[in-house]
Amino acid sequence: MSALNKEVIDLVWGRRTGNGVSDTVFCRWTQGFVFSETEPTALEQFQGGPCAVIAAVQAFLLKNVLFNCENSNWRECSEEERKAVLCNTLSEILETACFNKSESYSLVTWSKEKVSEDNASISDSHPESSHHTMDEEPSALAAEELGFERFHTIIHKRTLKTVGEMKEAILDLYDTWRNKFGVLLFLYSVILTKGIGNVKNEIEDSAEPLIDPVYGHGSQSLTNLLLTGYAVSNVWDGDRECSGMKLQGIHNQATVGFLTLMESLRYCKVGSFLKSPKLPIWILGSETHLTVFFAKEMLLVAPESPSEQARRVFQTFDPEDNGFIPDTLLEDVMKALDLVSEPEYVNLMKSKLDPEGLGIILLGTFLQEFFPDQNSVIPDSFPVYHYNGLKQSNHNEKVMYVEGTALVLGFEDPMVRTDDTPIKRCLQTKWPYIELLWTTDRSPSLN
Repeated sequence: MSALNKEVIDLVWGRRTGNGVSDTVFCRWTQGFVFSETEPTALEQFQGGPCAVIAAVQAFLLKNVLFNCENSNWRECSEEERKAVLCNTLSEILETACFNKSESYSLVTWSKEKVSEDNASISDSHPESSHHTMDEEPSALAAEELGFERFHTIIHKRTLKTVGEMKEAILDLYDTWRNKFGVLLFLYSVILTKGIGNVKNEIEDSAEPLIDPVYGHGSQSLTNLLLTGYAVSNVWDGDRECSGMKLQGIHNQATVGFLTLMESLRYCKVGSFLKSPKLPIWILGSETHLTVFFAKEMLLVAPESPSEQARRVFQTFDPEDNGFIPDTLLEDVMKALDLVSEPEYVNLMKSKLDPEGLGIILLGTFLQEFFPDQNSVIPDSFPVYHYNGLKQSNHNEKVMYVEGTALVLGFEDPMVRTDDTPIKRCLQTKWPYIELLWTTDRSPSLN
């Protein structure tokens, strides 16, 4: 096993001790990008684990189907159209991951001449020299016979110098991506295109593997790598310092967003670069799984109105989401919003906004005073969809998009609550007063 091969394994699966990665965990990741029989543009996930890759690919695939495809019926797709959109999606993610756009791209796939060699390793090859040895999955071995060790001895890296070469090669390897091990081969391709050293530099704890070797779940670093091209471990905007340590976050607005149930439980706070992406598509994270929520309504990602900005700024001074701030913070809020903040005027506003002298400023009262009659650019209601790749998590165990209607209400008493489903709590981290009406009998599952 070459040093490069070992580096990839250590980065993805962790430094292996004892019996190493269990056969169960590895087998859960051995699947390709397979489309649902009942939803032509939806990918199926066979077992828990590879959702970090499958959900990210699904999100970008939906981007291309919804916003880049000429087909008016986005839920209908011919086999040729599916081939094109999947390969374009994989190419786009690889291009995003390339650390230096002038550098080469890497594809990891089968090396036919090494199938019979027990000690083969990942080796560099130029496209011309590898063209006849890599295009198909080895047919001599049944998929179940390829265990963890054996798998890593019969794959190799193909280097492509240009975006055009990379896109052509991905198209040629369509059957490889769809067959068993396609997800892992693509994941390794992303990592080697990014560069092992670059990934390690971005991960907060380089000893933490991208895939948990015990439970098989992908890390946040892996999700961020596929969504943004950067393997940082955090979801906030920009970098932060903690006890002299630099903690890296997200630095640019993402194309596809990310929301997590963990924020509703106050374990983390997703920044605006992920929460407000360029397109109305979000990966939703639960404790153990990733799904996709999306819409066609572009106003959902329109620039903030002044009142929406004011709400966001006010809430940064209300980290516990109480719906109010101490009146001592009113001046800071007004300064942050470029409102008149002279002490005399601030004191006058305190008296007006808190006539009973309770020492607090309510969010609703503040917005009504400074931003009256400013309606949100978001429509009152709009169609939404949810995707979960696991059959067992879908109605009748068929992977299909669940349709619904979202209602984004105005300011309400934060104590008023209707249903309390996990998907609603997750979406409320983006739209605090969202209501969801689904066409199915039950709300879609985040798990």
